[in-house]
Amino acid sequence: MAVHAHPDDESSKGAATMARYVSEGVEVLVVTATGGERGDILNPAMDRPEIKANMSAVRQAEMDAAREILGVKQEWLGFVDSGLPEGDPLPPLPEGCFALVPLEEATAPLVKIMREFRPHVVLTYDENGGYPHPDHIKTHEISVAAFDAAGDPERYPGLGDPWQPLKMYYFLTFHKERLLAMHEQLIEAGKESPYLDWIANWEDRPVLWPLTTKVPCGDFFEVRDAALIAHATQIDPNGFWFACPPDLQRKAWPTEDYHLARSLVDTELPEDDLFAGVREKVHSS
Repeated sequence: MAVHAHPDDESSKGAATMARYVSEGVEVLVVTATGGERGDILNPAMDRPEIKANMSAVRQAEMDAAREILGVKQEWLGFVDSGLPEGDPLPPLPEGCFALVPLEEATAPLVKIMREFRPHVVLTYDENGGYPHPDHIKTHEISVAAFDAAGDPERYPGLGDPWQPLKMYYFLTFHKERLLAMHEQLIEAGKESPYLDWIANWEDRPVLWPLTTKVPCGDFFEVRDAALIAHATQIDPNGFWFACPPDLQRKAWPTEDYHLARSLVDTELPEDDLFAGVREKVHSS
């Protein structure tokens, strides 16, 4: 189960991993917290009045297309996008948005889905949300809360039979080592790199969540890119996301990366499989 804040997050974080596991017969469910209603249009070709006027339906259709491409199942939690506040000082968040829903209430629908789908592995964001969008931070909070509550028969009675996931990971999609590797691969291939300014301005901070798990999934980078392009309001097909072609990405960094945040099974680090320890546990039970 991959828990995300908005439609398109599932395609920009962990999509090739999901496509790989689907190809191996694993059931994969994407849970999307909000409809992305307050998202900006980031693809100039889609910046049209009729799109802006109907963002909720458009983004739902984009999610349906991406889901089909990735081969996953998908469910909505039904919360309202909080938007990304900008300005100094920051404006208050809009009333009724996801980030303002009390944690106990916001966790309930995820617990229900967790108990119905019964995942062994849960993917989500770290405590900073990957980046400090209020919906990403809230997604982290409900994911951690649901991981603990879903298996507790005293929590959320009436929302299904208890189920305890075994492992929880945080996405480590954008880290300096990966960006450097892709930058150097582009330069070596005689191509222009869009990553130079990003690397030059990178703020080196203490590593809160070390990389523990690198999942080989390079064969599915094209599937990931197709899913990204399906989110046409958010992704410019001629833009930054596709500056490093999949063949060069496979040479530079053929994995998607994670931090193992919680594990109720024995596993040895580093890992190359999200189900390390889980397969042994399930087969022996």
